[in-house]
Amino acid sequence: MTERRVELDPDTAGQDLAGLVLTVIELLRQLMERQALRRMDTGELTDEQLERIGTTLMALDQRMTELCDHFDLAREDLNLDLGPLGPLVDRP
Repeated sequence: MTERRVELDPDTAGQDLAGLVLTVIELLRQLMERQALRRMDTGELTDEQLERIGTTLMALDQRMTELCDHFDLAREDLNLDLGPLGPLVDRP
């Protein structure tokens, strides 16, 4: 059995922490998007609510892109491989 170790590098700790935080935010953003789609499919939302949710989700996506650029991360970097469970977040 191969032992796995966490590699800690003080030079990249800030970027690693930013990557972890952005991964959690991306996961929440995707969950919010799925919830909005489910509510839309069931007819629970008014046209005004749909417009507001769509605008908000687009703004969140844009901000995520800006934050990834700021921390020199690609969206693909915001994923964790959970082994047999698959990736943590869906591919954009």
